[in-house]
Amino acid sequence: MTHTLLPPDALMALKPEPSAGERLVILAGNPNVGKSVVFNALTGLYVNVSNFPGTTVDIPRGKLDENTTLQDTPGIYGLSGMSEEEQVAEKAILNADVVINVVSAISLERDLFLTQQLIDYEKRLIVAVNQMDEACERKLDIDMVKLSELLGVPVYACVATQGQGIDKLKTHVWDAKTGNKTPDSPPAEVLQEDEKHPGKRLTLYGHRRHHVNAISANVVHQHEDENKNTWRHQFSRKLGDAFLNPVIGLIAMAGVLLSLYQVVGVWVAGDTVDFTEGTVMLGYVVPFLKGLVETVVPAGNWFHQLLVGEFGVITMSIQYIYGVLFPLVLGFYIYISLLEDCGYLPRVAVLSDSLLSRIGLNGRAVIPIILGFGCVTMATVSTRVLNTQRERTIASTILAITVPCSAQLAVIMALMASAGGLKGWLVYVACLFTIMIALGTILNNLLPGKSTPLVLDLPPMRLPSLKNVFQKTWVRTQAFIREAAPLFILGSAIVAIFQVSGFLDKIQVWLSPVTVSLLHLPSETATAFVMGMVRRDFGAAGLLHLSSSINAIQMMTALIVITLFVPCIASAAVFWKERGIKEATMILIGSWLLAFGIGTLVCRLLEAVPIL
Repeated sequence: MTHTLLPPDALMALKPEPSAGERLVILAGNPNVGKSVVFNALTGLYVNVSNFPGTTVDIPRGKLDENTTLQDTPGIYGLSGMSEEEQVAEKAILNADVVINVVSAISLERDLFLTQQLIDYEKRLIVAVNQMDEACERKLDIDMVKLSELLGVPVYACVATQGQGIDKLKTHVWDAKTGNKTPDSPPAEVLQEDEKHPGKRLTLYGHRRHHVNAISANVVHQHEDENKNTWRHQFSRKLGDAFLNPVIGLIAMAGVLLSLYQVVGVWVAGDTVDFTEGTVMLGYVVPFLKGLVETVVPAGNWFHQLLVGEFGVITMSIQYIYGVLFPLVLGFYIYISLLEDCGYLPRVAVLSDSLLSRIGLNGRAVIPIILGFGCVTMATVSTRVLNTQRERTIASTILAITVPCSAQLAVIMALMASAGGLKGWLVYVACLFTIMIALGTILNNLLPGKSTPLVLDLPPMRLPSLKNVFQKTWVRTQAFIREAAPLFILGSAIVAIFQVSGFLDKIQVWLSPVTVSLLHLPSETATAFVMGMVRRDFGAAGLLHLSSSINAIQMMTALIVITLFVPCIASAAVFWKERGIKEATMILIGSWLLAFGIGTLVCRLLEAVPIL
């Protein structure tokens, strides 16, 4: 059983014809209908499941059976090809032998528009009506037999989170049919061309919407003799509405940031890391590794320094990856996964729409920005969910400069104790927020055009699935370790070689006009900057060596510079790929200048007003 993740542009290049004897089944549906859960259940694999539209930026593939590949697609509302997501989905769907259309039982009238469009495109189709448990809670009765009859395709009810209906869906996938087209709909080839023209598209969409509304009215019934909304649904709705309130919503956001600091910055970065790094790594693992190496390589030898010295490839890598980064990233992803699964993050998008529109974006840009706090590399790819190149440029620049990734942020939180604690955390957040707004405002005024309106589906507030939260957290953490470990080892080797050869001392001298004269930092800080070129979190981890020897103002200055500094190698490569060599290079060079410039300003302000 295999599982590959293909970026959307790679999918566009897939051969139209599947390999000999292999069949292709595509999952299609609106955002927030549970496609990723259905994919996981059908294949036995795991892909990111998020109650947050726009997060499926990779294309998961798995085996449905020995000769059948199952492929997911981004959540879409139609096949007009107006966005990159729709283009990706349409390309995959047109190449499919069968389409499994996942719809939500609680938003059937909306979701059936795509269903009918797939039928009009004459695709072999099977419909999975998911989230039947929520429909039951809301006293909604759906006549599956009548729905199947009206659509002309097989329809199956399921609750994918509990595995209900999945076996039946898998068994009957090849019973798929082409279905009953919208009355007076042209042949598929003509229809696909007509829907590219705005005037014809409006007429076709109007006929299809009228037809779908009639189907929905015939099959969906509300129990009139029972309370329309259960207490749980009422509470969910009221809570969701409260998070959209400007006053309550902003207070909630402040609470989320403060609790993030408490959970990751205090409990994990403090108590947990004290144990994993201090007790386990420095108490047992590092001494054991040093002893093991010294049985082969004499102490004091340059090779000994390279392996287990201050920046030893073996000791430093294992100590930081497993003693510091692993628990920090694990804690951060648990926290973010809980926010994703409960339905809170899309409401942040709506709440922030007014602010983001002032810097040339809309609330949808919160998706890549929040994903950037997990991984800037993946967040840069996710800027494809934005509608225009202008919005993608602004969002990519903000990601490259002002958004720290999870590992970097986690290490920064661990250092906050020596940077003023909670007061330092508030200064750090306020500083980054100010820079983000200023940077966005400048780009908004420089780049032609304006932000597009926000169109976003709001899922209901739900209790998070702990199974999904922990599974998602573990998968993300493993992916981080697999990606970070080789680069961390490479970075350790480079810095260790620089130290053994004396080149590190020369770098510190060369950068002293910046580090010492401008930033008022020790010359050794240059080492962290060199390490930051390999990985952002590696640079932040380099500051751990200095945490006991510099004051709060110096630490805050260093943390601001490290955050605004160039992104890691992987992120830089993606920036060049997504934004082009010229634009990406300008962004990266700008991040250097801005980092040292803002760092100097922060240093002078904090020295003049010593609030830390």
